[in-house]
Amino acid sequence: MKSEYSKWSSVRSTRTKRKAFRMDLFDYMREQNREKESPLASRLRPATLDEMVGQQHIIGKDKLLYRAIKADKLSSIILYGPPGTGKTTLAKVIANTTSAEFLQINATSAGKKDMEDVIAQAKNNQGMYGKKTILFIDEIHRFNKGQQDYLLPFVEDGTVILIGATTENPYFEVNGALLSRSIIFELKNLSTEDIKTLILRAVNDKEKGMGAYDAVIEEEALDFLADVANGDARAALTAIELGILTTERSDDGKIHITLEVASECIQKRVVRYDKTGDNHYDTVSAFIKSMRGSDPDAAVYYLARMLYAGEDIKFIARRIMICAAEDVSNADPMALVVATSAAQAVERIGMPEAQIILSEAVIYVASSPKSNSAYNAIFKAMDTVKNTVTSKVPVHLMDAHYKGSAALGHGIGYKYAHDYPNHYVNQQYLPDELVGSKFYNPGDLGYEAEVKEYFKKIRGID
Repeated sequence: MKSEYSKWSSVRSTRTKRKAFRMDLFDYMREQNREKESPLASRLRPATLDEMVGQQHIIGKDKLLYRAIKADKLSSIILYGPPGTGKTTLAKVIANTTSAEFLQINATSAGKKDMEDVIAQAKNNQGMYGKKTILFIDEIHRFNKGQQDYLLPFVEDGTVILIGATTENPYFEVNGALLSRSIIFELKNLSTEDIKTLILRAVNDKEKGMGAYDAVIEEEALDFLADVANGDARAALTAIELGILTTERSDDGKIHITLEVASECIQKRVVRYDKTGDNHYDTVSAFIKSMRGSDPDAAVYYLARMLYAGEDIKFIARRIMICAAEDVSNADPMALVVATSAAQAVERIGMPEAQIILSEAVIYVASSPKSNSAYNAIFKAMDTVKNTVTSKVPVHLMDAHYKGSAALGHGIGYKYAHDYPNHYVNQQYLPDELVGSKFYNPGDLGYEAEVKEYFKKIRGID
């Protein structure tokens, strides 16, 4: 009986091993196929820090993060930046570099059970093997407060080293206690040259890229893709992959990625808008002049042209603020308030919603009554300061808040405006040499018309 049982146990054990082997083999084949068939952006992900493109402000060889990764002494970090800037890529590089166990979950799909499982595995790694665990959470801002609170004690006691990735400002979206225990690294949009480097790598790399297809990309198409990608490497690589896979070979046997092909693949019409060329400045000029000229329709059109071409939304917001101060001025003081609020909102929210905010600000400024009085006033005053000898401040206006000022005559004779009707008193404020000089001339529109009437009332003059 015993020998029969042993025989059966042996058979069962053999079957189990065969089954496990088959599962391992299938898993291996599935992984191999996945790597071959995965999108180009995924296949081209760097395996080492030295292969990474861009983000040198945080992973340059003299930077803290580079040194920490190389030394395998990483503490909890939050990677913050727009899509396609390399947050997940950097996490994968860390996974390839570290001796710690690397676990990954996505906050969009992970539930409480998933979190409990990874924490249990981390505790096991720590207790049984004395091994650290790095937990990478993509889209960490998607976790609710309860989920983030659950992680906190395990980050605090070192059970896991947290790497969180988010496209949202972590100071608004991530638990303050988690933030205080993490170092925040902001990833920037890749530069145009960085995108070009990645595109050329994709076209020519025969192992991970599309090099086996014998494709060439025209310089005009390369410039266009790098520009409209607007710092998003994933968008550029997806477009180039689609272009190579769907374009027929030319007579020379090569696949040619032309400007037309690039435009079609990234679903962006070629807009004549070179951010460093004449067309850029012409469009910006037309945009500003349309707001100044009180044409909201034209202003919004040029806004759309700039947005479509990938112009920096912060640049656009700055131009609106300048126009509000220069061309609206005190005819409607709220214009600058609206423009400034829009600029702050744009930075916090980002695209695509930022286009609505910019549109609101543009329409407000374009529709406001206009005045260039503040512009004229400051430049006239600056010119006066530049071209005249620095004049002495009238004695009665000098500081009288220190001991001995009276002996010098400072402040004597000063009339306190609030002691007089309309809180106004006629006295000399300009230096002797400039008495009678006029710098500010309020206009006849909007609030400045009220200002002009106010001066008539209190001064009795125009």
